[in-house]
Amino acid sequence: MGAFMTKMKSVLDSFSNKRRRIIMLGLDAAGKTTILYKLKLNETLHTLPTIGFNVETFQYKAIEFTAWDIGGQDKLRPLWKYYYQNTDAVIFVVDSNDKHRIQHATDELHRMFGEDELRDSKLLVYANKQDLPNAMSAPDIGAKMDLRSVTKNPWYIQSCSAITNDGLFEGLEWLSKALE
Repeated sequence: MGAFMTKMKSVLDSFSNKRRRIIMLGLDAAGKTTILYKLKLNETLHTLPTIGFNVETFQYKAIEFTAWDIGGQDKLRPLWKYYYQNTDAVIFVVDSNDKHRIQHATDELHRMFGEDELRDSKLLVYANKQDLPNAMSAPDIGAKMDLRSVTKNPWYIQSCSAITNDGLFEGLEWLSKALE
């Protein structure tokens, strides 16, 4: 009887939702808030620069994500560290069209993953704004950001466009599997 109950619990657990806490970070105007609401509502909303944070919950397959979208302005970046605790994954959004600030984004990402609170966190990098004609490719961004050296944990870079929806759910699919 004990083995039967154990098996039943295992089956029931496979149907229940897993909850995961993610933080969405990146420089200002990278598209974090637009991506958040695309993932939650599947709509493009007109957004204003985030002063502080937005927090939303959305479902993807068997995972309930609580996503903290934190403003990326210079003055807000020192506050990012206060959101790291208990983070399962980081979604770092890069403006693929902003060649002048890619090094700055790189420095911020490497600094973040130097913090103990993120040592077990998975990393998904969205190379956003791929719909723009001068956008850098995801492989180029990955090389420029030296993503291989950021973390020993699973990481992935996904080209995307928050406006056209291209690549958003492919990135979320990778993240869901990485968090299983």
